[in-house]
Amino acid sequence: MPNSPAMPLAVQVHPADNVAVIVNEGGLPSGAVLPSGVVLTENIPEAHKVALTDIPAGSPVVRYGVTIGTALRHLPRGCWVHEELLATPTAPALDHLPIATAVPAPLPPLEGYTFLGYRNDDGTVGTRNILGITTTVQCVAATVEFAVRRIKAELLPRYANVDDVVAITHNYGCGIAIGAPGAEIPIRTLRNLALNPNLGGAPLVVSLGCEKLQPGQLLPVSTLPILNREPHIVRLQDEQHHSFGDMVAAIMQMAERRLIELNQRQRVVCPASDLVVGLQCGGSDAFSGVTANPAVGYAADLLVRAGATVLFSEVTEVRDAIDLLTARAATPEVAAALIREMAWYDEYLGRGEVDRSANPSPGNKRGGLANIVEKAMGSIAKAGTTAITGVYGPGERVATRGLIFAATPASDFICGTLQLAAAMNMHVFTTGRGTPYGLAMAPVIKVASRTSLANRWSDLIDVNAGTIASGEETIPQVGERIFQLILDVASGRKETWADHWGLHNEFALFNPSPVT
Repeated sequence: MPNSPAMPLAVQVHPADNVAVIVNEGGLPSGAVLPSGVVLTENIPEAHKVALTDIPAGSPVVRYGVTIGTALRHLPRGCWVHEELLATPTAPALDHLPIATAVPAPLPPLEGYTFLGYRNDDGTVGTRNILGITTTVQCVAATVEFAVRRIKAELLPRYANVDDVVAITHNYGCGIAIGAPGAEIPIRTLRNLALNPNLGGAPLVVSLGCEKLQPGQLLPVSTLPILNREPHIVRLQDEQHHSFGDMVAAIMQMAERRLIELNQRQRVVCPASDLVVGLQCGGSDAFSGVTANPAVGYAADLLVRAGATVLFSEVTEVRDAIDLLTARAATPEVAAALIREMAWYDEYLGRGEVDRSANPSPGNKRGGLANIVEKAMGSIAKAGTTAITGVYGPGERVATRGLIFAATPASDFICGTLQLAAAMNMHVFTTGRGTPYGLAMAPVIKVASRTSLANRWSDLIDVNAGTIASGEETIPQVGERIFQLILDVASGRKETWADHWGLHNEFALFNPSPVT
């Protein structure tokens, strides 16, 4: 039976934990007695930690069965344990990690799960049928966005089978050190965004003409023979364009040719193995690693068992758990690739004179997350329990199935952009504090870690995982619901709230190279 909302409740994740997280909405007052007999010695906010035992100064504070910090002073049983009372541990060294020492045994395959998708010539499958227009430089962005508004108003209504028109605009392409180390990341990101399965595999390009990032460098024809079928580039500086009106007309003419093709496409039955599902969390709280992320991890296991590709990311939010991940790597080569991405990012942060501890936001901390170690342990729960079968760098296109680490920064918008470049056709986003985040190129399923958030934002949250904390549902039950919702949304049978409201954030490139 579910517990009464008035009953003081706290969640202890692991038997070795000496702290637990307060469940009750609004928190608990001093003197409240938990079912374990612990008496609170002060008011403790919802999602924040209570000491289950006396913790001497200098002793480890344990959550998820790992040390998330060291007590800076004596912490009596029943007290509020928060960031100001903890010293953050150092990150695991990268030169002495377990390498493929705890590879999970394969789970039984799931047969017969399908969705209705759009099959592309390159073998990928879209969950949406979208016209995408790529840009080579920021200078053309306003013109393309003007043209897209007209395309949506004047052309799109004629093509009922086309879901949307998306302009892939950005602040890159000129005024940049295009040959510098790191410049390959934004370039391949833009290239692979244009090739996302939801765009049908035949990109259109708008160029200015004089920019450093020329169309041939962005989308080499030698690697994209489909582009030879018809003109696919509009250069605004070409002499035939005598006015702004000419430029817009040329973009619209190119777009309509592609709309005619896209409109002929129909959804067909596809195996669940054609899904590429990106996982991300944002506005996380201390419940994220207890409810939403483990439920998504359960769904991730189901997807992997069905043969799908599952992407987890956010380097700084896995860095403190890297020893657990390298042990789960399917092969030593996969473990080495994980270490490579961690080392690259450590160096990148070091150049900026910061480290991974800069990650937790003020909202994360208000939501009970004391530091990046605690956040990382909750974050990796999204990755479920299967072996990690591949690792890809930022902006690279994923070409293998199973559980994949697609390296990205932890920024919601950069991570989402890079996962789209990795060929993501479905997105699952968990949140504890709440965010109206959404993407234009792929459906975003939002999963709330707390019932109070799901109730307050009932027209923004798609799945409430807070029922796990209150005992109304189990992790497998919520995970099954997420898995089924992924199939339904991918098939166009159900609409996410982000798509319902048209909440589509801008693309955000990751550009570690210099700007000139």
